[in-house]
Amino acid sequence: MASMFLCFTILFITLCTADGYVTYSLFRCLFNSTELKDIQYIYSIYYNKVEFARFDSNLGKYVGYTEFGVKNAEHWNNDPDVLSRRRAQKETFCHHNTGVWYRNVLLKSVKPSVRLHSMTPAGGHHPAMVVCSIYNFYPKQVKVSWLRNGQEVTSDVTSTDGMSDGNWLYQIHSHLEYTPRSGEKISCKVEHASLKEPLITDWDPSMPESERNKLAIGASGLILGLTLSLAGFIYYRWKARGLMLVPSN
Repeated sequence: MASMFLCFTILFITLCTADGYVTYSLFRCLFNSTELKDIQYIYSIYYNKVEFARFDSNLGKYVGYTEFGVKNAEHWNNDPDVLSRRRAQKETFCHHNTGVWYRNVLLKSVKPSVRLHSMTPAGGHHPAMVVCSIYNFYPKQVKVSWLRNGQEVTSDVTSTDGMSDGNWLYQIHSHLEYTPRSGEKISCKVEHASLKEPLITDWDPSMPESERNKLAIGASGLILGLTLSLAGFIYYRWKARGLMLVPSN
């Protein structure tokens, strides 16, 4: 699976009410593992929405972006105590919080649910299309592929991007256009961090679920109609027989 990338941000804002100007500092920890060497600590200073100076742990010093920022960066870089405290933040601040995020957020996962259904392709070179819909999974990174008789299919396949459901869960849809052949097996293969092994779902083209439901409803209605008709016929015969037994004067 692709490596995770997370930006952990803490924001402090100081408002100068006398003239309405705003200055604030932004701390960021960028990482793709819990190893200290894979962590980047960035401390930015803004004035009126403009970043004028920044400390970057990859550089080990301050960099100025405006005339005022260049002067301050030069001053801070010449102060060993300032640089020492800022460099230590990569380990004391970022390294600690990276471990917290990995344990409580990044290592959590939710298994996906998979549903296959058919669609009529709009144009294209094939008469049939199968859609593999993957729902309710976390994290976002997922790999979807198609198998035809156990062999991976790479052509005539399109997929959507991972879409957020707004509740930390995601969904994605993959489409396969193909020409049906007798006896073949079409499968959708899903690989995700929550799964110990790939989840393979076979496509059953015998009858779509919606058609099976319609057939079941129709059959139930037919049986109910026959039952009512039979009951009505029996009642009619019973009434007719009763009338015939009444003696005439």
